[in-house]
Amino acid sequence: METRAAVIAVIVKDTEAANEINAVLHEYGRYIIGRMGLPYPKKGISIISVAVDASQDVINTLAGKIGRIKGVTAKTVYSPE
Repeated sequence: METRAAVIAVIVKDTEAANEINAVLHEYGRYIIGRMGLPYPKKGISIISVAVDASQDVINTLAGKIGRIKGVTAKTVYSPE
């Protein structure tokens, strides 16, 4: 299976979503290279970046699951093939 590196950028407006986000990230932990979370109280949000190495299908599924959580937005940037 061919894999790609990607970064999933996550903006969290609802802090109640943290447990759900962490559960999804734990489920896909084997694909995660690293992650960084930054609270941004001035704007009332948290910013999370998740670096992954997986097939495009897995990356899309992970980003989709995170993006469907209430109060959360997720976008993905892929490395060139």
